Amino acid sequence: MTWDKRFSDFRSDTVTRPTLPMRRAMAEAEVGDDVFGEDPSVNRLEARIAELLGKEAAVFVPSGSMSNLVAVRSLCRPGDEMICEAESHIFNNEQSAYAQICGVAARPVQGQRGILRLEQLMSCIRPRGIHYARTRLLTLENTHNLGGGTIQPYEEVARICQWAHDQGLVTHLDGARIFNAVVATGIPASAWAQHFETVNVCFSKGLGAPVGSALVGSKDIIADARRHRKALGGGMRQAGILAAAALYALEHHIDRLCEDHELARRLAEGLASIEGLELDPPIVETNMVFFRVDPRWGTASALCTRLAEGFGVLMNPVGPQRVRAVTHLDVGPADVDRALQALSKVMRSQPLVPA
Repeated sequence: MTWDKRFSDFRSDTVTRPTLPMRRAMAEAEVGDDVFGEDPSVNRLEARIAELLGKEAAVFVPSGSMSNLVAVRSLCRPGDEMICEAESHIFNNEQSAYAQICGVAARPVQGQRGILRLEQLMSCIRPRGIHYARTRLLTLENTHNLGGGTIQPYEEVARICQWAHDQGLVTHLDGARIFNAVVATGIPASAWAQHFETVNVCFSKGLGAPVGSALVGSKDIIADARRHRKALGGGMRQAGILAAAALYALEHHIDRLCEDHELARRLAEGLASIEGLELDPPIVETNMVFFRVDPRWGTASALCTRLAEGFGVLMNPVGPQRVRAVTHLDVGPADVDRALQALSKVMRSQPLVPA
C-alpha cells in the first residue's frame, strides 16, 4: 500500500510504513519494561526469531547497525581484526563503528557483486605474533546491498564458514535482508544461520515494521550482547509496541517478499530497453535494481532530481552514475509503470553532452 500517491518511492525498503493491521497489532500489544525482561511482546519476538533461525536466543535492538555493532563487540576484543567484503554495509555504511567503539580493525576483500570466494580469503589470516592484529572474525552480508541485492551462494557460504571455523575464527552474518534470500532460494533461514555464531535480522526493511532488528546466537553470546546493547543506549522500555509490529511482519510479510522480487524484475526488464541506462548488475535476484546512467545524460544525482521534481518518482543515487531502486510493500505495479514512463521521458530528451 502506497500511502502518499504524490510519490512512488523506490529509495529503499526502509521507507515502508506500517499497514493498518500492523498498527492494530501495535496498539493492542502487551507491554512491560524490557530492560527488566518484563515485556511479553519483546520476549515473544525474541523467542520467535531465535526459533526461525535455529538459535538459542535473540536480543531486540533499535537498528541493524546496532545489531552488527553489538555482534562485533560481543565476538571480538580491542585490537582484533575482522575480515569483511569491501562493499559491505558494516564496512561502508556504519561509520566504522567497529573501530570507533570496539577498537576492531577491518580487512576488506573485494568480492564480485558482493560475493566472496574461499580462495580469496585463505591469505587473509595474519601470522601469530606481537606485531600483528589478531584475525578473529569473518563477516558476510546476505542479501548483499551494494552488490545488487545479491544472494550469497549457499554452498560457498558453508565452505567459507567451515574454513573460518577450522582456522579458529568466529563468523557473523549481516542478514538484514535474510528473508529475501530465503524466499528467493527456498533455503530456510535456519540453514543459512547454522554457519554463523551470530546473525543480524532487520524487521524494518522488506518486512515492513517501523523500527527494529534482532541479533541471534547462543545464550551466552546473546547475554553478552544484551549488556553491550545497554552500554550503547539500546535498552528500551515498553518496546512491545515495536515488537508487536515485528511479530506481525514475521507472520504476514515474509511470503509476500516474492511480490517485491517480481516487481524488481519487471522494473529491470523495462529499464533494459531504455537508451542511456544500463543495468548494473545485469541480473536482478531480489528486490533491488541498480543501473548506470550514460554520462551524456548527466549524473545519477541529476537524473534522480528530475525524476522527483518532474514525475514524483523517488530513487537513490549511490555513485556518480549509479542509481538504486528498491521495491517493497508500499509500491505496486502502477508505481513500476510510473517509474518506467518517467525514465523513458527523461532519457528521450536530448543528451546534455553531445556524443
